[in-house]
Amino acid sequence: MSTLVQPHWSELIPHAGDMRLLDRVMDWSDKAVHAIAERHGPHDHPLRDARKLHAVHLAEYGAQASAVHAALLATDADESRVRSGRLVSLRDVRLTIEYVDLSKGRLDVFAECLFADARGAQYAFRVDQCGQTLASGRVAVMYSGC
Repeated sequence: MSTLVQPHWSELIPHAGDMRLLDRVMDWSDKAVHAIAERHGPHDHPLRDARKLHAVHLAEYGAQASAVHAALLATDADESRVRSGRLVSLRDVRLTIEYVDLSKGRLDVFAECLFADARGAQYAFRVDQCGQTLASGRVAVMYSGC
């Protein structure tokens, strides 16, 4: 699929305002999504503390990429509404750094759907910067009303 900017999908996910961490979807298929984040400057990041952005927050990027993917699938399938969900677990999270170097540019966020049904989904995610993997893991989402 072609590149999608935030207005194409931002209203389909529960994140709002500055907590919409992803800027563009570079590519997506029925199994995976590649998104990028470019707005993580040193002074305006909502997850940054007084010093830096801790790498543990990269799991949120993976979770948001998963939410975007699920929303794109639902709209592509012409479902009447996108199901809301809740992050219920993080597993096998691996961090290769302690803090993200915000000066090194964009983050490439990849999410791959491992399993999905009417009750929820499980995704593997990876966050790269300048060709280096900074974080990876799995997220599980349970859809509301299940």
